[in-house]
Amino acid sequence: MTLSLYIRAALTPKTLLPILGSISAGVLLMTIQTTSAQAAGQYYNCANANGCKLVDSKYFTSSYTKTQYPVVLAHGLGGFTTLFGVIDYFNGIPEDLMKGGSEVYTTKTSAVNNSEVRGEQLLQQVKTIAAISGESKVNLFGHSQGGIDIRYVAGVAPKYVASVTAVSSPEQGSKTADFVKDVLEPNNTSGQPSNVTTQLVSGVFNLIGGFTDIGSGISFNQIQQQDGWQALVALSTDGAAKFNAKFPAAMPKNYCGQPTSTAVNGIKYYSFSGVGQITSALDPSDYLLAATGVPFAGESNDGLVSACSSRLGYVIRDNYRMNHLDSADQVLGLTAWGESEPKSIYRTQVNRLKNANL
Repeated sequence: MTLSLYIRAALTPKTLLPILGSISAGVLLMTIQTTSAQAAGQYYNCANANGCKLVDSKYFTSSYTKTQYPVVLAHGLGGFTTLFGVIDYFNGIPEDLMKGGSEVYTTKTSAVNNSEVRGEQLLQQVKTIAAISGESKVNLFGHSQGGIDIRYVAGVAPKYVASVTAVSSPEQGSKTADFVKDVLEPNNTSGQPSNVTTQLVSGVFNLIGGFTDIGSGISFNQIQQQDGWQALVALSTDGAAKFNAKFPAAMPKNYCGQPTSTAVNGIKYYSFSGVGQITSALDPSDYLLAATGVPFAGESNDGLVSACSSRLGYVIRDNYRMNHLDSADQVLGLTAWGESEPKSIYRTQVNRLKNANL
């Protein structure tokens, strides 16, 4: 039996809910990670719908990452800021940047939705951050789908954006999303799922999205809009093509090409990503990413995003030995031995922004 047939057999109402329950529990366990108590500079959590809460403020130990404009971090699909006060999405990265003098903000958008909905939510937080910081612009970093969300902000409100850095982002869609969509509803071009199985899958992921809202400190009456089907469509190749037609800035002309433009409307665009799935034998999430990477059929990928799809603006590197979670320093900081640490990659990029007077 082929992999496709195995998955199709699994995606039935009878077997689906137990599987999703196990996956949800596993994801929560795998994303538990420690947060460094050593911090410097300023670090804000903007999950609160009423504004940004100062998490920590201490004197910085160097000026290596002291940019002119604040650094804003945007999470990917299923993401959060700090879950229940103990699990950081960007594991230790804000604290590490703060030691070099960065003013850092983490943001919270709908965990499960398309990038136009999430991007509009992010834009409202960027406006709040501009007001808090007193700066007219920000340096946007987006991991995974967050790297598409930040392009939306740069496209509709460029006056607020100094730079865009996409990290392991499926700018031209993910073949994993294509595969799942094809298994669930291959011919569905509507805005909503049409069969029971797809509705169940979407409903479960909507619940997970609401859970991460609550875990990030958002009150019940302010839970953000979740839409699992819209998220899947947005991350597919077709969905990405439609988004890119609206927001083409700094994108390559073709799927595996290199971007020819690195600055648009005064905004500098950057990207970096990795390849490989099992980068640490001790990391249980690596084996899940090895499975989700199967639809790429040998094309270089990190388990969810191909190197070709991740390219935007100035491509710093698209072949770090990092899988999709490694690029946010998940899980537990277990990454490939001998490769640059994710924190150092972020730190070097922020220093690059500093040197560009951003």
